[in-house]
Amino acid sequence: MMKTNETILNDAAVFVANLLQKETPEKYFYHTLEHTKNVVENAVLIGTGERLSEEEMVVLRIAAWFHDTGYVKTYQGHEAESAKIADNFLTQQNVDSEFRTKVSACILATTYPQNAGCLTEKVLCDADLMHLGQENYFELATKLFQEQKNAGIRKMSKAEFQKKSVQFFEEHSFYTGYCKSTLNETKAKNLEQLKEKIKKREEKAISSKTYSRGVDSMFKLTARNQINLSQIADNKSNILISLNGIIISIALVTLVSKFKQESTIIIPTVIFILFSLSTIVLAILSTRPYISKRKFTKDDIQQQKVNLLFFGNFYQMRPEDYEKAISEMIDNNPYLYSTLTKDQYSLGIVLARKYKLLRWAYNVFMVGLIITVAAFLFVFI
Repeated sequence: MMKTNETILNDAAVFVANLLQKETPEKYFYHTLEHTKNVVENAVLIGTGERLSEEEMVVLRIAAWFHDTGYVKTYQGHEAESAKIADNFLTQQNVDSEFRTKVSACILATTYPQNAGCLTEKVLCDADLMHLGQENYFELATKLFQEQKNAGIRKMSKAEFQKKSVQFFEEHSFYTGYCKSTLNETKAKNLEQLKEKIKKREEKAISSKTYSRGVDSMFKLTARNQINLSQIADNKSNILISLNGIIISIALVTLVSKFKQESTIIIPTVIFILFSLSTIVLAILSTRPYISKRKFTKDDIQQQKVNLLFFGNFYQMRPEDYEKAISEMIDNNPYLYSTLTKDQYSLGIVLARKYKLLRWAYNVFMVGLIITVAAFLFVFI
C-alpha cells in the first residue's frame, strides 16, 4: 500500500510540475511552481508536528500539490478548478472515491475565507498561508501585488494593497497548534511592520502637502516664463516675416522693373530676395504648431509614462478614459508632480526648437544684408 501511495505522490508531483511550468501565465509572480513546492514542504512540516496518520499525510501532500493548479484556468474561484483537476488525475490513477473526496475537501477548504473542518484541512490551510508568519513575508507580498496588478485582478495602489493586507492579517488565525506556537510571534511583527509602512506613507503624503504651495509656485513661475519667452519669440518671428515681406515686395516692384536698364543689379537683387525668402521660411517654421503623433497604450498610462497635460497626447483618447486617468493622477501626488515635470520639459524642448530656428532666421537675414550690400558696392564701384 505504501508503494502505491508513493507512486501516486511521485506521479502527482510530476504532473503538477509539468502543468504549472507549461500553462502558468508569465504575469503570475506569486502563484508559481515554487509557491506550490513551498506549500507542500510547509504541509509536511505542519502535518508532522500535528502527528497526522500515514493516510492523512498522503491526502495532505496530494492536496498541497494540486491546491493551486486551478490558476492555469481561472483566477477567481480557482479552488474549484483545482479540485476538479485533482479528481480527474486521481480517477485516472484508479484511486477510490472516498480518497478523492478527502483530497477535494482539503483543496476547497483553502477558499477564502477559509473554512476547514478536519485536521488535514486545517493543516493545508495553514500551510497555504504560512508566509504570514515568516520573515520573507514582504518579499512574497510584493510578488502577489505585482501579480494582481499585471493580471488586472485588483486594480489598487500599493497603499490600498497594504491596507487590505492589514485587514487580512487581523481577520486571519492559524488553525493548528504548531503554527500558533511557532508563527504567531513573527506574524505579529509582520503586522506591526505593515502598519508602520502605512503610517510612514501617510505621514509622507501629509508632509508633501505642506510644501506643495512652494512647488506649485515653482511650476506656475516656470510655465509663465516659458509662455512669455514663447510670445517674445513669436513677436520676433512676426517682425522678420513682416519686414522681409515688405522688402521682397519693394524689390520686386522697384528693382526688377529696372533689370533691362541696369542689368548689373540683377545678381545683388536676386541675392537679396533669396536671403529674405529664406529668413521668412525659417521664421514661419519657428512659429509653426507641432502636434506629437506618438502612440501609447493603456499600459503606458497605468505605468505613468505619458504626459496627460499635453493635448497632443490625449486628444485621441476617449473622454471617459482621459477623465479616469486624470482622476488617478490627481489622487497621486508623486504621479502629478512627475507629470508636471514632464510637461515643463516638453515645453522647454519646443521652446528650444523655436529659438534655434529664430536664431538661424536672424543669422540668415544679417548675412543676407551684408552680402547684398557688398554685391551692390562691387557692382557700382
